[in-house]
Amino acid sequence: MADRGASALSLPKDRPVRPDPVLALNGMGSFDWDLDAGLFHLDAQAFEVLDLPPEEYDGRLETLNALRVPPPEAARLDATVARAIKDGSDHYSAYFRIRCRDGTMRWTHTRGRLRRDDSGRPHRVVGILRDATEELADSTARSLRSAQDEAFRQQTGVVQVISAALAHARSVQDVIDVLKDTHGVRHLGATSLVMGLVEAGRIRLVAEGPAGSFVPGTLVTRIDEPYPMSEVVRTLSPRFIESPEEFAAHYPILWPHLTGLRITSAAYLPLIAQARPIGAMGLLYDDRRGFSAEERAVLVALGSSIAQSLMRAMLFEQEKDLAQGLQQAMLPRSIPSVRGADVAVRYRSAALGRDIGGDWYDLIPLPGDTPSGAGRVGAVIGDVQGHDTHAAAVMGQLRIVLRAYATEGHAPATVMARASVFLHELDTDRFATCLYAETDLTTGVVQMVRAGHIDPLLRRGDGRCARVTVEGGLPLGLSAEFGQLEYPVATLELDPGSTLLLCTDGLVELPGTDLDDGMSGLARLVCEGPAEVEALADRLIQAAEERGGEDDVALLLLRRRAPGAARPGRRLRQHVAVGDPEALAQARHLIRAAVRAWGARAPADEIELVADELITNALLHTGGSAIVTVRVLEGSERRLRIEVEDCSSALPRRRDAGESGVFGRGLLLVERLADAWGVQARGSGKAVWCEFRLS
Repeated sequence: MADRGASALSLPKDRPVRPDPVLALNGMGSFDWDLDAGLFHLDAQAFEVLDLPPEEYDGRLETLNALRVPPPEAARLDATVARAIKDGSDHYSAYFRIRCRDGTMRWTHTRGRLRRDDSGRPHRVVGILRDATEELADSTARSLRSAQDEAFRQQTGVVQVISAALAHARSVQDVIDVLKDTHGVRHLGATSLVMGLVEAGRIRLVAEGPAGSFVPGTLVTRIDEPYPMSEVVRTLSPRFIESPEEFAAHYPILWPHLTGLRITSAAYLPLIAQARPIGAMGLLYDDRRGFSAEERAVLVALGSSIAQSLMRAMLFEQEKDLAQGLQQAMLPRSIPSVRGADVAVRYRSAALGRDIGGDWYDLIPLPGDTPSGAGRVGAVIGDVQGHDTHAAAVMGQLRIVLRAYATEGHAPATVMARASVFLHELDTDRFATCLYAETDLTTGVVQMVRAGHIDPLLRRGDGRCARVTVEGGLPLGLSAEFGQLEYPVATLELDPGSTLLLCTDGLVELPGTDLDDGMSGLARLVCEGPAEVEALADRLIQAAEERGGEDDVALLLLRRRAPGAARPGRRLRQHVAVGDPEALAQARHLIRAAVRAWGARAPADEIELVADELITNALLHTGGSAIVTVRVLEGSERRLRIEVEDCSSALPRRRDAGESGVFGRGLLLVERLADAWGVQARGSGKAVWCEFRLS
């Protein structure tokens, strides 16, 4: 059996390990460890030896150790392989214990042969695994096993306490905090801790303690310098210093700076992850000399656990930085200042690692006729399904598309419908919820459409806050898929001093809670919060931080300021299609809001009646749509002018309706209620207008 095993290890460099029937007959499995890729391949018999179902294994040594090899045993195997690499050997052999599926422990034997490239660097290990339980069943083996069991229990107790605490570490600082905690270094009886990470051929000190133990000149050191941390990084082996005399003799530059700490011994451990050193750690003691074999095994196992935790923490921080950078790149770099409004936006990322969300906000200055270009603005809040980089990428595309459609001058319902079609035609299976609010800051008229998103909130100037119910359509993408692209438009008036709040569900939803309860709680929080939007936004995000949650939060606050004096050229416009009662109602609402804001002398209902007659005439007698424009004319006398433009060149005429006639009184009403009216030719159509004096 031994000869056959040796033969199995003598494979050519370019030949991968394949299942060997003779090995299988002898109960031996084989493995192929790719050091560069970090993959540890097992054949079918090796899975049997390790009592490991193939479907539970992903090909990585870390997974194998987590499933079957206890941390002290894994640390001992790592030390064996590292020693073979350091000594230039081409093989190694070791016994170790595995934990079976039923919880029992059994012995396993492994032999491995290192494959090196032309430079001598190991890049591959091939070897065999076999069950060694019967081999170690005699009395001598039982005695050996008894001593090893006791050492194993001691090692496991110490390592498990610290490893359990390190399991929750999400950053390098978390790892350092665990080690400095009473359950960390003090549990091992150490007086002081020092830790460094390898960066660009140097070791950067990241932790030292207690305060006052820092050694000048060691914040950044080269790997070739005569320091113990540099030595263990170079050699990949731990360094145990058992007396002050040994410390002074081997490290004369460092020792004079440590005499005040009364150090009697020290243990320096290389932190190795994925077969490469990522740093080193030193534990200094003031009450002991020397280290037993069990104590050394404990510290080696501890170093392995810390290295894995540090690697996870560094990868987590890198991925989180990458994810947050991608998220921030997709969001607007800055929010434009809006004349007539105060705006505040916030974004809080609550997910971990690469799991970022597709939440977004945007504020879109819309084309207008005021001298400043301000006056109309679109506010967007949305959330793409999923928590990954793909969700963030889809979010970025949707944000750009919505902005493009809005700035082209499309109505809110059209903007939402076109965005849904875009998402449906995109190569993705994601959908998105969205709320779009188009606000005219001159009149305070807000037109909103909702695609599966939560409702907005409205805080009035007196502090009262309530949920605004907006009849919505299907989420973006789904509405196009099911052919339901109709998005009802809700209209409200945003009075001066009132604030409109748009947010994603991460601000109101928690597992096990009802959405209505969450909205009611948010309304109370907004009601009790400050009136200034920046302070209110900070308060809401602070509440989200305190509450926690696993979803991102996007938030947009829009507060309308008190309007100033009317400016020349101010104009509002509304498109009204044939057979669209919603658009007709919105046009009436727009006119009523303009009358209130600009102060016409005539009663608002008279002006609305005149405008309604002009719009109805255009729809009835031309068979096409109409464009309603409300504007202020400056001059010797300020006037409110209403224009209804259609595509027909036929001029309107006044008729006598008679006593019982239903039709014919429209222009008569216009003539009697308006201060002036008339008709203008407009290209292929005309515009019928009327004017009212302003106070």
